[in-house]
Amino acid sequence: MSKNRVVGPNRIEVGDCVEIMSALPEGAVDMIFADPPYNLQLKNELHRPNQSRVDGVDAAWDRFADFEAYDRFTRDWLTAARHALKKDGTLWVIGSYHNIFRVGATLQDMGFWVLNDIVWRKSNPMPNFRGRRFTNAHETLIWCARDESSRYTFNYEAMKSLNDELQMRSDWLLPLCTGGERLRDDEGKKAHPTQKPESLLYRVLMAATKPGDLVLDPFFGTGTTGAVAKRLGRDYIGIERDPGYAKVAEERLASVRKLAEDELLRIESKREQPRIPFGWLVERGLVSAGDTLRDPRRRWAARVRADGTIIAETKDGPQKGSIHKIGAAVQGAPACNGWTFWHIETDRGLVPIDTLRQRLRTELH
Repeated sequence: MSKNRVVGPNRIEVGDCVEIMSALPEGAVDMIFADPPYNLQLKNELHRPNQSRVDGVDAAWDRFADFEAYDRFTRDWLTAARHALKKDGTLWVIGSYHNIFRVGATLQDMGFWVLNDIVWRKSNPMPNFRGRRFTNAHETLIWCARDESSRYTFNYEAMKSLNDELQMRSDWLLPLCTGGERLRDDEGKKAHPTQKPESLLYRVLMAATKPGDLVLDPFFGTGTTGAVAKRLGRDYIGIERDPGYAKVAEERLASVRKLAEDELLRIESKREQPRIPFGWLVERGLVSAGDTLRDPRRRWAARVRADGTIIAETKDGPQKGSIHKIGAAVQGAPACNGWTFWHIETDRGLVPIDTLRQRLRTELH
């Protein structure tokens, strides 16, 4: 296979992921989500107490001769993934206790920079039928940047919004893929034994990509990554060695529709919003010179000056300066976000001056 293979977005490549990723132009993709074989090392069939057989993972693609063979496989695909990933791109790998520690060590040995490990806590895990161990109720995702110096994407505000305005934690409670979401063949059997829920990929893609980014999945299976990427306005490349799985994925993706309105897909970071100095609010009359600003509990007060600074009484006497400097001074604190600390009196009571900043930002947009 020739180097710099041209692979268009939004398609599935059938073949070996190492060969295909190695042939992509260097730095071609923004994010990689990898769900590699877990090397479960299952030797015997597993049965429920009623002697019915558990439909587990027993396919040939999950079998390796020993740990050395699995480590070699891991290093090979990660080397190819590193080649395909942009300098500021990120890589996600999901696994279980069977493989994730070996994958994590290899990632660090190769220079990837681990950002978080995410615990996917399953709300409906499969029971431990033999009663010899704890119920295995979670899987682990490793999120890492290509390099320590990578300026990676993290949509902090989007994650906070998804979590009812609380910071998103690194433990995610999500159900297994069941019911109507679980793809099945003509005989009613699972189309793929390790199909991941779309909710998991939705959170991953919302966290670490932007609309228009190119996402690659080297172990595409039945195409969950591609389905979610398409719906969220991201491009994708799927690589799958099994033509049967690839066919199921193609049929699935054909029925997925992208959200039509780009405005509803756009992710805005506060860091990317235009800077609005407090003085602009004074210039435009949203706050007037002479107005009094107060903290939410009305412990401190400051007067607005015509040049956009404020003046307040502190333990060291009257001081003037920015809303941030004076907010810190009255509290005796090392720093202060003046936009959220200071409020202004209205007919609806005290309102944060940040509300006025957002109004002005909307007018200037």
